[in-house]
Amino acid sequence: MEMEHMKGGLRSRNHNLGLKRIKVRDENDEEEEPLSPMARMFHQPESNIYIVVIVGYKRLIDPDIYKTTLTETFLKHPRFSCLQVADEKSGGEVKWVKTNVDINKHVKVPMVDPYMASPDKFVEDYVANLSKTRMSMSLPMWDFHILNLKTSDAESTVVVRVHHSLADGTSLMALLLSCSDALPSFPAMKKKPISRGAGWFPIWFWKSWSVLLLLWNTLVDIWMCVATTYFLKDTQTPLKAPSSDVAFTPRRIVRRTFSLDDVKLVKNATHTVRPFFFWLIYMLTQGLFVL
Repeated sequence: MEMEHMKGGLRSRNHNLGLKRIKVRDENDEEEEPLSPMARMFHQPESNIYIVVIVGYKRLIDPDIYKTTLTETFLKHPRFSCLQVADEKSGGEVKWVKTNVDINKHVKVPMVDPYMASPDKFVEDYVANLSKTRMSMSLPMWDFHILNLKTSDAESTVVVRVHHSLADGTSLMALLLSCSDALPSFPAMKKKPISRGAGWFPIWFWKSWSVLLLLWNTLVDIWMCVATTYFLKDTQTPLKAPSSDVAFTPRRIVRRTFSLDDVKLVKNATHTVRPFFFWLIYMLTQGLFVL
């Protein structure tokens, strides 16, 4: 390839070098990201799901301070400041589009009677009615409802409603905890010292046995899943629905207070409650309810 000298450098005589052109984008321009397949699924009519979280506080809530806190913490997550818009140029593909969020349209403060006869029943009815309404896609699909009403569990209550396409339950709880100033602290796990005098054979045998055990349990789980899908039936329990039609019937969220000792008793008797459940309860009791 011939080159010729120019003022300030070199220039190629052959402009067609066979290189692909690179599109340079300004740092301030944000590329619209499409929704994931799971997020699109939650917009289907048969699986249009919302996450409803009930948070209790030890004191009354100042709505203005609460809105300011949400703006400085909650809205830092990009998903909660984006619209879900169908792109006609891409065949109707739904994408995340950044927008300016008006916090007043997302934080609701209904007028309630603080001296009502049954405040717990009122919160249950409020959540039940909230779960029956749909959210408009013209706004980011989340809202907070502040109920400055004393119940048997808290001095005030906040009901959080988030469309399932934005987050799942675990990530939403982690996000809510990260927005608080009372994050629980966990003791560091102590690592077991490695014995140097055991030799290579016991370590090799233990690792090989662990891999074989993992493969065996995986095959058993796959077989049980396939067998249950085609010919096995789930065990009949009081929690099992009488028919598949119950999935399309209206539901009601009922609040109940229970002791961790009772959960531990059920765990020991049925071997069904996993340690993650205790971790989640600990996070809630130590984090959210200290606010």
